[in-house]
Amino acid sequence: MIEPLADLSTEQSDPRYSEIDRLPTEQVARLMNAADAKVPAAVAVAIPEISAAIDAIVARMKQGGRLFYVGAGTSGRLAVLDASECPPTFGTDPELVQGIIAGGVPALTRSVEGAEDDDAAGAAAIAGKEVGPLDSVVGVSASGRAPYVIGAVGEAARRGALTAGLSCNRDSALSAASEHRIEVIVGPEIVTGSTRLKAGTATKLVLNMISTIAMVRLGRTYGNSMIEVSAANSKLVDRAARMVGDITGAGLDTAHAALEAAGWQVKAAVLMIEHDLGADDARALLQANGDQLEAARQAASGGVVGA
Repeated sequence: MIEPLADLSTEQSDPRYSEIDRLPTEQVARLMNAADAKVPAAVAVAIPEISAAIDAIVARMKQGGRLFYVGAGTSGRLAVLDASECPPTFGTDPELVQGIIAGGVPALTRSVEGAEDDDAAGAAAIAGKEVGPLDSVVGVSASGRAPYVIGAVGEAARRGALTAGLSCNRDSALSAASEHRIEVIVGPEIVTGSTRLKAGTATKLVLNMISTIAMVRLGRTYGNSMIEVSAANSKLVDRAARMVGDITGAGLDTAHAALEAAGWQVKAAVLMIEHDLGADDARALLQANGDQLEAARQAASGGVVGA
């Protein structure tokens, strides 16, 4: 049984906001801002559970597993957004982190009626991705009751995948279905039941943590630099050149030239500048050292590739 909506904290009406339709714009904006300011504190309470989920996800990803987010409505759109940012930010294969939304691609821009309520479709989406024991599936539902999401998580569990449930209500059906439960209790919204507000903000913050920390743990940053950035536009070309310059101390012209010769691979460009290597030799050095820049730098300095 799915709990009634009326019992959920995200569906409660907060009397403090009962007259927002009669208040001046600035006052409503201040009310919203004050409500939003409470979201990070709610996320902070859940950090132990968030961290445990991330560590478990990373352990599987290191063995070749994938990460899937599954959501409906706002939660699904945020899931797809976070997944879609991983390739340009961290240079990942688009298959590594994937977002699944109830109703498919059309639901990204408009409501697909009834999609959220189809638990069988959620299970089918997981089956269609051939999810297996090395994979991780994070169900995302502000209410914690979306049948599509619960169906997806249930199918993932049956297939031996790691499961986590991210919701904004306590002891939800999604939590009960998940190995890792992440509950960020933000309370009633300023517009009753509009979980694209505080709940949506909380969801985005947690998804930011999951994907970013996972990529850090997988070695796809160097310090706090986006070492795997895909230089796909002028802004990212400039960022890549500045990154190479910051790491090596080289000027931007030298960094740009090395990047161009390296096919815009930041790590290879760093090694080319620091150790006077050609692009192929720099890439071979990286490969011999697990594609880890620091290990390759140390190996080159010590004169032992793969050390």
